[in-house]
Parts: sequence; C-alpha cells; structure tokens
Amino acid sequence: MNIIRKIAIASALAFLAQGSGALAQGQPITLEGDVKVVKTTIVEGGETQVELVEPTTAVPGDRLIFGTNYTNNGSEPIEDFVMTNPVPKAVRVAPDADAGMIVSVDGGQNWGRLADLQLAGEDGTQRAATHADITHIRWTLAVVEPGQTGRLEYPAIIR
Repeated sequence: MNIIRKIAIASALAFLAQGSGALAQGQPITLEGDVKVVKTTIVEGGETQVELVEPTTAVPGDRLIFGTNYTNNGSEPIEDFVMTNPVPKAVRVAPDADAGMIVSVDGGQNWGRLADLQLAGEDGTQRAATHADITHIRWTLAVVEPGQTGRLEYPAIIR
C-alpha cells in the first residue's frame, strides 16, 4: 500500500476516533463519524454516476465526505450543542464547502467564516485564509430535541 493511501486511511481512522464520544462527554448525545470517498463513473449512455464508498484506495486529488451522525438519547432538549471536528492534515477542505461554515485556521484559537479570516503570509504580511488553511470546523446546534437525529458533514480533498 503506498504512503498516500496509508495517510488517507490513517486520517479517516483518526477522525472516527475523535468524532465518537469525546466531544459529547457529559451529555446524552451519541456521535458516529465516518468518511467516504466520492467515486464518479460514467455509466452506459454517458451519464455520470456518483457513489460514496469506503476509503480503501485514495490518492491525492480524491474527494472525501467527512460526516458525523448525532442523536440525543436523553429525555431533555440540549441547547447550544457545539461540535468541533479537526480537519486531518492529509486533506484540505474542498472549495465548494458551505461558505457559512464556522472554521478555524489556527488550530482552534480563533473562529469565523473563512472569508473573514486571515493568516500571516511567508513574508509576514497578512493574507486571506484559504480552504487549505482550515484546521477545524465547528457547528453549533441551537437545540437538539430528545430523540432527534441529524448529520453534519463537509467535503474534503486529499492533499
């Protein structure tokens, strides 16, 4: 197995480990993370077919979907539930990701919409942050009702 495949699979496994429980400590929320490779094929008749498949083979440029399913297993609503996902170093957030997402480009110290964030460039001057700079994504759910389930996801591309 080549090094890129190992990195992609390791990143996926790291994401799954971080997305399953540690983020919901002390709350009756269950989190299940997963990652899929977007596989596009041309089928008979020339139509494009898109499938989400397990990441057994992935190379630079492949598109992934990172997702987290959540469920409130408790009997009370949970207000202002915050879920933060680190972006694996082997990937970058895809340019077509939701522009309204709240992200960090500095390891989770500062948060905002990507269009509003800046970083120091190589020459020391400030530059606009890009999708490749995103280190974390944060979602805030106003309320998660008892029994409510949902899914949060973002697209990424292997570096």
